[in-house]
Amino acid sequence: MPKINVYLPDELAEGVKSTGVPVSAICQRALEQSVRWVSAIRATVLGDLETDDPTAQLSQFTERTRTVIRLAIERARASGAAGVGTEHLLHGMLAEGTNLALRVLHAMETDPDHVARALANASPTSPESPDGPPATRFSGPAANALELTVTEALALGHNYVGCEHLLLGLVGEPDGTAGQVLRELGVDLRAARRTVVAALTGYAHLRAQPGATPPADAAATIATAVRRELRPVLARLERLERHAGLTTEN
Repeated sequence: MPKINVYLPDELAEGVKSTGVPVSAICQRALEQSVRWVSAIRATVLGDLETDDPTAQLSQFTERTRTVIRLAIERARASGAAGVGTEHLLHGMLAEGTNLALRVLHAMETDPDHVARALANASPTSPESPDGPPATRFSGPAANALELTVTEALALGHNYVGCEHLLLGLVGEPDGTAGQVLRELGVDLRAARRTVVAALTGYAHLRAQPGATPPADAAATIATAVRRELRPVLARLERLERHAGLTTEN
């Protein structure tokens, strides 16, 4: 059976040794899930979007995220674009209006309305495809962004793919219009990743309180959690990023 070396941060390696957890079995299960997820997104982004539900294979995606993708496809077709681009994915995220990615942007002091205006200014007018109906495929950058979305979710150890992961995928994709717009507005990948982790931790903390319900101003609450309550979480994540070699990302 082939071997694959797995490198761990010192702290985690010590924990594995002290607890004696079955590393091989755990890694195999995690890799099996990862392969399934990546295979599903590749089949979707490389497949024909002329189906009843182009997101049908993406069972690991939340319903909001699948809605964002469907809105992106609709936007691309309405504009006569030859393919679904990253700008359409970002538009779908903004149009859905209730997802965690928008709260993360607020926490990073980036107004989604500003993003929408910058996106409108940056998005080229796409002529209709001369070879057939528009938007039957994802563009190369959009396909790459969606695959990055899945790998971000997997790297964070999450058992689902949400709009917050899509935000990270769009920011991390180097060539698409969406990533260029977000980065120009100051949305840095490393900072966005840390904010996602902090936001999810803060939301889970709120939900765990007896009788607590998410407040009406969830964006402000998440921002407060990022800035004041979650410094230990962010410090630990920064140490893990250093060990994983992620600190050089822009």
